[in-house]
Amino acid sequence: MQNLNAHVGKNIDNNTGTSAHNKSESMPPVTRTWLNQFYETESRRVLATLIRLLGDFDLAEEALHEAFTAALTQWPVDGVPDNPRAWLVSTGRFKAIDQIRRRARFTVSYEDIAEQLESELATEDEEEQGIEDDRLRLIFTCCHPAIAPEAQLALTLREVCGLTTEEIASAFLTSTPTLAQRIVRAKAKIRDAGIPYEVPEPEQLPERLQSVLHVIYLIFNEGYSASSGNSLLRHDLAAEAIRLARLLCQLLPDPEVEGLLALMLLQDSRRAARVSPEGDLILLEQQDRTLWDQQQIREGIGLVLRALGSRRFGSYSLQAAIAAVHAEAPNMDATDWQQIVGLYDALLERYPSPIVELNRAVAIAMRDGAEQGLQLIDALLARGALSDYHLAHAARADLCRRLGHLDDARAAYERALTLAQQGPEQRFLHRRLAELAEN
Repeated sequence: MQNLNAHVGKNIDNNTGTSAHNKSESMPPVTRTWLNQFYETESRRVLATLIRLLGDFDLAEEALHEAFTAALTQWPVDGVPDNPRAWLVSTGRFKAIDQIRRRARFTVSYEDIAEQLESELATEDEEEQGIEDDRLRLIFTCCHPAIAPEAQLALTLREVCGLTTEEIASAFLTSTPTLAQRIVRAKAKIRDAGIPYEVPEPEQLPERLQSVLHVIYLIFNEGYSASSGNSLLRHDLAAEAIRLARLLCQLLPDPEVEGLLALMLLQDSRRAARVSPEGDLILLEQQDRTLWDQQQIREGIGLVLRALGSRRFGSYSLQAAIAAVHAEAPNMDATDWQQIVGLYDALLERYPSPIVELNRAVAIAMRDGAEQGLQLIDALLARGALSDYHLAHAARADLCRRLGHLDDARAAYERALTLAQQGPEQRFLHRRLAELAEN
C-alpha cells in the first residue's frame, strides 16, 4: 500500500515554501513518521467521506491528494489541527469545489454543482461518527448487488483498502488494464444507476450483508491460500480482510460478522506453521503447533462463542467453530473429530455445497477410517461435483494412499497435479508421486 510520500508525489522533507522548508529541517523524525502513519491509517476514512460528499470517486481521490498535499505544507508550520480528519475533509471539499469551478468555464452545469456543494458545506456538521459511518457506507456501496462480483472485489480493495490497481491485479493474476477497466465500469455503474452511498435499510440488510462478507472472505482466502503463483500466502491480503472485518464489527455489530472475523483469525493463527522456510506447504497434521498464534486463537474462540450464543449465526460462525476445535487440539490425534463431524453435519444441512461435503468426508475419514471417507468422496466425484477441483482429487489420493491402493492414489495425485495452479501445492503433489514411485 502506498504511503503518504508516494501518494502526493513528494518527500515530506521537501515541503514547498521557505518557512515550511526551514521548519521541516528542524522537525523531529517522529513528526515525519507520524505524518506517514496518519496517512496510512486515516486516508481511507477521509476518502469515504469525500466520496459521499462529492458523489464521485475520481473527484474524491483528487480532493484527497490535494488535501494531504496541503497538510504536508501547513501542518509542519502551523501544527496539527485539533480535528485533523475534519480539516482534511473540509480542505479536500474546498479543493474539489475549486476544481469544479475550473471545469465550469467549459460547462455551465458544473457551476450549479459547485454552488450546491458550497451550500451544503455551510450547513453540514462533519462529526467523527459521521466519518466512521461513511466507511461503512462505502463498503456497502462497493459491494452493491448491481455491481459484478469480480468488480465488487476489485473496487473494495481499491477504495476501501487502498491497494493500488497494480497490487490487486498482481494478487489475482489479472492484467492491470483489465483490472482497471473493472474498477472504471464499477464506478460508472454506481454513478449511472444512482446507487446511493448508504447502509441498507433493515429489511435489506441480511441480503446485502452477505455480499459484503463474501467479498471480505474472498480477499482473505486469496491471502490465506493464493489461487495460483509461487507463494502459498499473501499476508497483506489476509491482513486487509481481517482489518475490514474488524471495522465492520465496530460499525455494524452482528453475530455473523463476528463469526467471519473469528474464522479468519483462527485460520490466520496457523500462518507461521503452514509454510517451510523454503516456501513449501506443511499439512495440518505435520505443523508445529507451538508456532500457532495463541492470542489470535483466544480472540477467535471468544468471538465464536459469542456468535453461537446469539442463536443468529450463519455459515461463517459454523466454519469458525470447526476451526476453533482444531485450534484447541494439542495435536492431530487429540482432535475431537466427533464434534467436527457434527458441526459439518449442521453446516451441510443449513448451507449445502460440494465443498462442505468434501470437508465433511475428510472429517469422517479421520473419525471412522479412510474407507468411509473414500466412499463419500467417490460418490461426490461420481455426481460430477468438484471434478475440476484439485483438492478433491488430492483428498481422494491421500485416502487411497493410506489404504494401500497405490495405483488409484497415483492416478488421483496426477489428476490433482494437472489442476493445481499454485507452486507450493504442485511441489507437494510431485513429492507425493515421488514417494509412491519408491514403493
